Order: sequence, then structure tokens, then C-alpha cells
Amino acid sequence: MPRIVESAQAALDGVLSDGMTIVAGGFGLCGIPEKLILGVRDSGVSRLTVISNNAGVDDFGLGLLLQSRQIRKMISSYVGENKEFARQYLSGELELEFNPQGTLAERIRAGGAGIPAFFTKTGVGTIVADGKEERIFAGERYIMETSLFADVALVKAWKADTKGNLVFRKTARNFNPIAATAAKMTLVEVEELVPVGAIDPDHVHTPGIYVDRILVGADYVKPIEQRTVRAEAV
Repeated sequence: MPRIVESAQAALDGVLSDGMTIVAGGFGLCGIPEKLILGVRDSGVSRLTVISNNAGVDDFGLGLLLQSRQIRKMISSYVGENKEFARQYLSGELELEFNPQGTLAERIRAGGAGIPAFFTKTGVGTIVADGKEERIFAGERYIMETSLFADVALVKAWKADTKGNLVFRKTARNFNPIAATAAKMTLVEVEELVPVGAIDPDHVHTPGIYVDRILVGADYVKPIEQRTVRAEAV
């Protein structure tokens, strides 16, 4: 059974080290493990490689670790909402391994499934293919992509039972389920912890076998990345 904790510090205790690789769930600001990210920032750990679709925004999510210069390298697919991310990359302060979004998702999923590499058409004939093995299958060109597997996964779920079975809510299901499988240790923060049996087995998105520690969070901010409103009709 996973260890149930009440603080990010307790969840991260004995887990973090300089130069480690972290895979983090979330898409934009939706379903990001915000409490665990704050715990990583406060720990002072450095030279991190972070695998995540994006890096939050300048003042929230993984953007906080960029501000504190704790990330050495990002493996991601999108940087558009984070000015500090773009600035560090363009100035040579941050190493970046860009991936097409579907390729990134499959690299993480493959890592969790124990598949070391796979072939895809995505990126053939572009700079994405530079330095990668290419093969022909059924007359079509494919490039080889290697899988991703981290030291620690940081995951945000909506609900968990005390055995670690997870349910993600709507869009927050994004990268979280695959991130949960693709690390040596998986730390999950949840909004609600329920007894075993309270979750219908057919509704479980990630089995508890993948989960090592559960943080029961509170007071989630849930900011909107880009708020667009229309003028009130007169």
C-alpha cells in the first residue's frame, strides 16, 4: 500500500537528489501537481531534467522551478506560454529537447510499458529526424524514438483510495496516467482520498500498483491560463 502523507515535504522526503530526472503530469495548467512542484522548489534540489508537455507559466507550476534555476534541461513539446522558459532557452541557459506532442506522449507511455524504442512517421524529413535511425516499413519512412523513464513521477489526480487506485477528472487525465507508470517512484497528489471500495473498479484510470506515496492536498487554485471574456451585452 502507498504511504499517505499530509505535506509535500513528507511526500518528497528521501526522494530528491541533484541531477535527477522528473516526469510531471499536466497540460498547460490543467492537472498539474502544483503542491509537489512547490515542494521541489522549496527543497533546493538542482540540475534537474524535467519531462513534461510544457513548463507551466512564469509564476505557476514548473515555471517556478525555471525561475529558481533548478531545471537544467526540459524534454517537452510546448514553450509558448512561459516567457522565462523561452528566454532561458534562447540565451543558452537551458537545454531543451523538443518533441512533437504525440511523440512525447508515446515516449513516456513506452517507458512505462518497458518498450525501449519505437518507430514513427512523425518528423520524417525534418530536423526532428536529425541523428535518429531511419527505416522503411511497407515502403514508408519511419524514424526511431527512444522511450523516457524518470527517477520520480509527479502526478495530480482527482481522487484516490487508500490502496492508491487513481481517478483523473476530465481534461486533467492528460499526461498524468502515463507519467504515473514511467518512473522508479511515483508521487501523487489528490483532492480527495476515499476508502477502498469507494471507487468502482471500472472507473480506475491508474491502478495502485504504480503509486508509492499520496499527498492529500487542499486549497487548489486552479488558475485559467488564458482568460478570454466578452463584453456584457447592453
